[in-house]
Order: sequence, then structure tokens, then C-alpha cells
Amino acid sequence: MTVMLGVPQVRLGSPGGAGASQLAQYGARPSSASAPGLVDSFGRSATDLRISLTDKCNLRCTYCMPAEGLPFLPTPKLMQRDEIVRLARLATERLGVRQVRFTGGEPLLRKDLVEIIRGVAALDARPEISLTTNAIGLAGRAVALADAGLDRVNVSLDSICAETFAIITRRPFLDKVLKGIDSLGAAGIGHTKINAVLIPGVNDTEGPDLLAWALAGGHQLRFIEQMPLDADHIWDRDIMITAAEMRRRLSERFQLTPDSEPRDGSPAELYQVRARGASLDDPSLGTVGIIASVTEAFCEDCRRTRLTAEGGVRSCLFSHTETDLLGPMRAGAGDDEVADLWRAAMWAKPSGHGMNAAGFVQPERPMSAIGG
Repeated sequence: MTVMLGVPQVRLGSPGGAGASQLAQYGARPSSASAPGLVDSFGRSATDLRISLTDKCNLRCTYCMPAEGLPFLPTPKLMQRDEIVRLARLATERLGVRQVRFTGGEPLLRKDLVEIIRGVAALDARPEISLTTNAIGLAGRAVALADAGLDRVNVSLDSICAETFAIITRRPFLDKVLKGIDSLGAAGIGHTKINAVLIPGVNDTEGPDLLAWALAGGHQLRFIEQMPLDADHIWDRDIMITAAEMRRRLSERFQLTPDSEPRDGSPAELYQVRARGASLDDPSLGTVGIIASVTEAFCEDCRRTRLTAEGGVRSCLFSHTETDLLGPMRAGAGDDEVADLWRAAMWAKPSGHGMNAAGFVQPERPMSAIGG
């Protein structure tokens, strides 16, 4: 629960109704009723919803989880299928959300994932539906997910070298990941994005090989700066691989040219890729994205809102507070009250993550518990 300050007045339902009491009970003040979407005090509107389905994962990536894992949430505390679909309906029909991405942990660990996607795909204001996954187990479910309404998949993959993959993830599952990626084309899901983190002394020299593999497969690779969201809190800004260093290393083998298409709120800065020494008149081999959350922050155009697996709104990935929606829902709050709580949470979104400010404190919860 969190207290949100400095937000304007909204309707609270009928006099004496549940609205005011629910808002007071769960610690959020009402947000602007005049704005139909999830608008913050800096004029940004959140149209991209990330919903975490679980905090569990079948990998133990060194930059995310400790080797022994973490205490996971008991099932009753997780949002259930009908609760997820209800919140997606409120987001799309009342709050202006146009994209819904399911994350984790590892969302494929949800046995009811197909039913969840089918429910969101059936909404009147149907959003684009995507999934961020490590692709383990995807090969056996890709067709069912596509039939349910899944539009696009992002796969987290930091190396195509089996030895390096095992070092990073602490699991020997590269073959399962590659099979999962290969299954997407046959399922009719195209434009797969591959998300990769470069770690000093581990896979930092493998970027060009990973890019060549992605281009050959028709995938868009996106390199992500390592962020302070690891459970062990050992992230070190001084040794992380920066966006500038990524571009330098890739340019040793490829020619990168800034893409001409507008970024339009995307976290990735795109570059057209050509062979080193090629003319700009030569056809592009594809694109590569770089997500520079630390050194080239894009907070001023952030359009994301997040729900944790237990139904808490996070207005920023690096928030230290959450606004509970699941508790009020289970206590009987109506759609108006839940929407108002959500608006209030987003109105209080900070101007930026503050990572570059003195005194920045890493969130206690790691990425696996927040959802990407």
C-alpha cells in the first residue's frame, strides 16, 4: 500500500458508496477524472501495460536471481485468471491501454496462460498481446498460444554458446530455448525480438556473433544495459557494458546507422545494420536495438504501467512503492473504484527513475518479482 500525494479530485461513485471507503482503506488518493487514460503529472500517458503472471522462474540468471532461488509467492496471493482479464479489460476499455505484455518470472510456468491470453484477446477493446519469456517449454505451446490470440514474443537470450548460456543462467537449457524460438514461425507468430544483456567478462565479446545469428534468423536483437534489479544487489555501474560500448563493439564487425523511423515511446533505439564497409545504398541486413536505461535514459517518454503478479501497480520499474489493486478487487470494489486507484498510482509517477542522482537506492524487489 502507498500514499499518493498531489493528485486532483475525481468522482468516487455514489454518495455513501464503496468508492471513497475503498480509496481511503487502501491508501491512494483519487486522480483526475477528466483524463480518460493513465496520465501522470508530467503529461505522459501510459498505453503499454506489463502484467507479471508469476514470480517463479526455471532459470537462475546471475544478474537477476541468486543460485539458490528466492522465496516465491503462494498461489492464493497471485492474481487469478478472471482477475487478470478484468484488470486488462479496465486498462483497455477505460484507461487507454493499447498493448498488453505478459511477463514474469517466467510466464510459461502459468498452466492457464493460454486461457489468460484467450480472455484478453476476446476483449471489446482488443490490445496487441505479447509475451516476454525465456522460451523454455515454448515449443510445445506456441501453436496453442497463437490460436488463443498471442501476437508477438520477446525471448530473453544472452548467448548462443551453450557453455556461456549455462554460466549465465546456471542451467543447461540452450537447446530448449532455441527450439522454442524456432517453433514461433511454424505457429504463425512473426517478428520475434531477442533481448540480451552483456555481462563483463562473461558474454561481452559475443555481441557481434549474437547479432549475426539474429539477423540470419530474421529476429530483431535488442541489447539491454544491465540494470540494478538483481536480487544479490551486486550491480556495479562502473563495470557495466554501456550503450556506447555496445555500439563500439558491434561496429567492429557491422555498420550501424540510426533508423529513420520515429522511436514513438519505444525503449529501444534502433539502428539499421549493414556489413562493415558497405555503402548506405546497400540493402540493410535488418535492425538492432539498444535499450540504454542507465546511461541514455528515456524516462521523459515512458508509456508503461506495470502490474506485479500479486496485483500491485508500479508506475516505474524502479519504484519503491506499489498501489494494491487486487486487495480492493477481492474486497468488492467496483470497476470505477479500481480504475480510480490505478489513475492515482500513475498520476504520482516520478519524472524519472533517478538512477543517475546521488543517493539512488536500488529497489528491494528484483526483476523476477517485479515483472519486466
